[in-house]
Amino acid sequence: MLAYLSLLIVLPLLGALVLLFVPRQNNDAVRWIALATTLVELAISVALFLSFRSDSAAAQFVERVPWIPQLGISYYVGVDGLSLLMVLLTAFLMVIAIGGSWAGITERVKEYHIIFLILEAAVIGVFVALDLFLFYVFWEFTLIPMAFLIGIWGHGRRVYAAVKFILFTMFGSLLMLVSILALVFAHRDATGVLTFALPEILKTPVPLGLQGLLFAAFALAFAIKVPMFPFHTWLPDAHVEAPTAGSVILAGVLLKMGTYGFIRFNMPLFPEAARSFAPLLIVLAIIGIIYGAIVSAVQRDVKSLVAFSSVSHLGFVMLGLFAFNAQGMSGGILQMVNHGLSTGALFLLVGMLYERRHTRLIADFGGIAKVMPIFAAFFLLVMFSSVGLPGLNGFVGEFLILVGAFQANPWYAAFAATGVVLSAIYLLWMYQRVMTGEVTKPENAALKDLSAREIALLVALVVFIIWIGVYPRTFLDPIQASVTNLLNVVR
Repeated sequence: MLAYLSLLIVLPLLGALVLLFVPRQNNDAVRWIALATTLVELAISVALFLSFRSDSAAAQFVERVPWIPQLGISYYVGVDGLSLLMVLLTAFLMVIAIGGSWAGITERVKEYHIIFLILEAAVIGVFVALDLFLFYVFWEFTLIPMAFLIGIWGHGRRVYAAVKFILFTMFGSLLMLVSILALVFAHRDATGVLTFALPEILKTPVPLGLQGLLFAAFALAFAIKVPMFPFHTWLPDAHVEAPTAGSVILAGVLLKMGTYGFIRFNMPLFPEAARSFAPLLIVLAIIGIIYGAIVSAVQRDVKSLVAFSSVSHLGFVMLGLFAFNAQGMSGGILQMVNHGLSTGALFLLVGMLYERRHTRLIADFGGIAKVMPIFAAFFLLVMFSSVGLPGLNGFVGEFLILVGAFQANPWYAAFAATGVVLSAIYLLWMYQRVMTGEVTKPENAALKDLSAREIALLVALVVFIIWIGVYPRTFLDPIQASVTNLLNVVR
């Protein structure tokens, strides 16, 4: 069997190594090598997706090699329905991010692309790791390149945003490390075997007295990463100050590490605690849905508006996951992909506008559709996908989540549905002010419409936005066996 997963982790690192030997002044070669690396990575992830057996909940393409045998630590990777779509999403959005950086990044181009490739390897590692120590190493390693991307290539208060990002996520990470050690040693006390392998730890139930404490510790680490209300305050700063591609990857992939952590660790390891904490997490998710939407509506910066919308949309994901039924959980996992596509596309569009106008303030625009009609058309379509228009990806995910929430408690669905209405209000209002009306500022009159490269990137995103909206089975079928298995554990 091909070592798909190791190849997915190693290939970006090899690409970064090749870039080290490219002359610093040869920016075009750097860009092409980085793009070629991510395209090959995407091709491998597609091959992984096509080779995946949808009828099995077991981890597939498993590779295991002893690493530190004295401590029961191994290089142990595998992919199942819970992680498959995340690997594919990461590989796809990395191509978009590199392509979207072509004109926007003009300084330290070589270092920028090296850091991006390292980040890709680390994120893939997070989604495929089946050893808790290996997972933690990859999890921590994602923080370093993202902090550099924000701190070096970001805007305005980039250093402040990078430091805030590190402090928030490091706090959660250290708490998770202590919890991992407590879990591993509790397993050793019960079985006499010291191991960090997740499948082996899952075979022995965690004592009830320990479940609540460990669930809370893991949940806090993952809630900061999602981020859930009220742990979201680092996110708007990081998004607003990050470069465009950094925002695409942060929203599209890194935030999903938090929701993925809940379904990979919190639910199967601590099922009783998960049921006990579910009402609290659902309430926080609903608060986040409504709060994120209301705060988005009053933003003066387009990028800040999209950033706060992530708090609202990821609240829907958490609601679906903790509804503890097939519709809600399937919708939550699919919505993780949908958010990556729609919000990633919105950040990309905002970045394209910023490269031309060097401002993101809503008041500085107006009538953009008259001078950039192709841009306005793409923006409208992506905005509708984020709103949840039938026929586009967002509708499928939100519909499944609301169905699942209604089955769990009709009031959950009733309150969460207000977030759908509010998202339509703040996005349509923003579109009206930015795109419609007369061109009142002379700086906007000469703006150039999208280039062929930019159109190609957006077409790639729109293809999946429509594909999921019209035929979601392509992406729902591979996750069903794993969702059923997880629900059997948690219920």
